[in-house]
Amino acid sequence: MKIGFIGLGIMGAPMALNLLNAGHELFVRTRSKVPESLAKATACKTNADVARAADVIVLMLPDTPDVEAVLFGKDGVAEGLASGAAGKTVMDMSSISPIETKVFARKINALGCEYLDAPVSGGEVGAKAASLTIMCGGSEATFEKVKPLLEAMGKNITLVGGNGDGQTTKVANQIIVALNIAAVGEALLFASKAGADPAKVRQALMGGFAASRILEVHGERMIKRIFNPGFRIALHQKDLSLALAGAKSMGVALPQTASAAQLMASCAAHGWDQLDHSALVKALEQMAAHEVAAG
Repeated sequence: MKIGFIGLGIMGAPMALNLLNAGHELFVRTRSKVPESLAKATACKTNADVARAADVIVLMLPDTPDVEAVLFGKDGVAEGLASGAAGKTVMDMSSISPIETKVFARKINALGCEYLDAPVSGGEVGAKAASLTIMCGGSEATFEKVKPLLEAMGKNITLVGGNGDGQTTKVANQIIVALNIAAVGEALLFASKAGADPAKVRQALMGGFAASRILEVHGERMIKRIFNPGFRIALHQKDLSLALAGAKSMGVALPQTASAAQLMASCAAHGWDQLDHSALVKALEQMAAHEVAAG
């Protein structure tokens, strides 16, 4: 297929590379320099040019306003779809508002094109390994059309429902991840403050009912102080804001989500929002005046 890819950041670049390696022709647009790994891709001057050249346009952007600007701003994707583009597909793999996603989908549909929201989970590691979990919202026909592309980037791929349902699933995912990071942080902090070796505590817990991917990966990050970003606190803050805004509109209380959001806000206030979201533990450590790694 002829694939357009807009957004070549920490996640986007390896995802685009996996599509290129799968034999697809790639047209890219980025605000920075195209990575050397994507030298075989064709760089386009505008987002509209990407849409004109490609059959499927993939977006991997930070937030809702970014997606809106790329789609409907000056020289945006919608301009490239405005004539002779019937049957093309826009696939947004960003993590954005489910409500706005439905609006974007209707606008793209009005141009005679298809829309799939397909946010991902798995971080930079999953993006590089093509093992992402992908949560999709859209028609079954659109899903089946782009499934070979999804399979080049991920392993656990699910069509949840209509447009917006993929984004709703991603918000739910981010709630679970945030609460697990907070739980692991509190547990390891408690163990360390009590005088136990947090590395050995983690090893013991990995064999029991408390075992989780978060304990495995982010627990190790907390102990070894490896906070270079796989997924930044700032982006997780955005996702929890979406969760709380959606909950408010539905009259649903999410007290633990609100607590995790406050811990991330504390991290951001100290200038840690560009660190990996496992660095949420730093807010807990500050309150305890003790680092997990201190043992």
